[in-house]
Amino acid sequence: MAPISKHLLPMNSSVDTDGALRIAGLRIDALAAEYGTPLFVYDEDHIRSNCRALVAEFGVDNVVYASKAFLCKAMAALVHKEGLMLDVASGGELFVALAAGVPANRCVLHGNNKSDRELIEAIEAGVHHIVVDSFDELARLEAIHATGLPAARIQLRVTPGVHVHTHEFVATGQDDSKFGFNLTNGDAARAVALCKESKSVELLGLHCHIGSQVFAADNFTAAAKAMVEFFAPLGLEELTLGGGLGVAYLNHEPTPTYSQWGSALKEATRNLPSSARVIVEPGRSLVAATAVTIYSVGTVKNISGIRKYISVDGGMSDNPRPIMYGSGYEAFDPMRVDADRPDNARIVGKHCESGDIVILDASIPANVKVGDLMVTPVTGAYGYSMASNYNKIGRPAVVFVSNGNARLVVRREEYEDLVRLDIG
Repeated sequence: MAPISKHLLPMNSSVDTDGALRIAGLRIDALAAEYGTPLFVYDEDHIRSNCRALVAEFGVDNVVYASKAFLCKAMAALVHKEGLMLDVASGGELFVALAAGVPANRCVLHGNNKSDRELIEAIEAGVHHIVVDSFDELARLEAIHATGLPAARIQLRVTPGVHVHTHEFVATGQDDSKFGFNLTNGDAARAVALCKESKSVELLGLHCHIGSQVFAADNFTAAAKAMVEFFAPLGLEELTLGGGLGVAYLNHEPTPTYSQWGSALKEATRNLPSSARVIVEPGRSLVAATAVTIYSVGTVKNISGIRKYISVDGGMSDNPRPIMYGSGYEAFDPMRVDADRPDNARIVGKHCESGDIVILDASIPANVKVGDLMVTPVTGAYGYSMASNYNKIGRPAVVFVSNGNARLVVRREEYEDLVRLDIG
């Protein structure tokens, strides 16, 4: 197998004359030595570059970052300063955004089953809007308004009946979905009529999301056209077109561009009134390829005639996507980036589960040994944010690197952190 493809690496990656990987001028082995492994390393300027490309394509405050992909105070502050709004899917994500100094009016609250507490916190904080997901949620907002709180600014989430080629667990726009008001059966129209008669909500617009990891532009076009047709006669202000733009995880996969995505959406919405504000949600594409995970190899087990196992010091606790979705990743030795990868192995984690698999069938360089470093690229989204303490293993540290400098933005969890919530 060929060496790792450079399009999977963060933008400011380079290779030293000895074959070692640098990101933003810093050697991977030096970062591992200073901060330990597993370690998430984010190319901060790559994140900023993506933010600026999106703002150039769609405009300031017309791009909403999916905080669930990766959120900490440093990340929230970065995307806010770059002109993006933040999609928060829980009271906890809203708390982190506010703690980072993001104004509430640049946050959007999502969720299919928001608690009364979350709704009240969002209204009291003054979020830009709440994306309402069900008739039950509208009833809760009615009851909350009756307590004396202001009317909630909302968008209605609509499922446009668009099926996309992605994993069923991250498809969201089809008729059979836990999310939103169904367009096909008339629920969306009934919700709009209800909101227009209600004093408990201020209906700003509509929202749709067709799914995550979507590559085909015609999927976005089909959803946008369906939404535009429904939206146009309603006289509303805002239309949010969500659906996570796909990213490449494997050598052979392409990387869609923001301009391609933008062209598809602009064509589908070109007949809207100029007063209508079109908002987009780029999903994981903003952050996924900006980071890598560094592991240390602890065990190499070659079972003759069956397979080779390489065990690393992380696994399902820092990246559950392979066991949840069967997600594929590449792996390489960061000390010999341009080396061919002629061997095959199953890269597994250190957890007490046979299913703790990082890569089911990985192409690797020859002669991987205990103590080597192993890197999986494109782990900037849904790695740390889905991390757990299974087997009471602490979550990794997160480092942002830029122009030869590293800053620790999330420290590694220590043993003491594992009992800090225990009582007695």
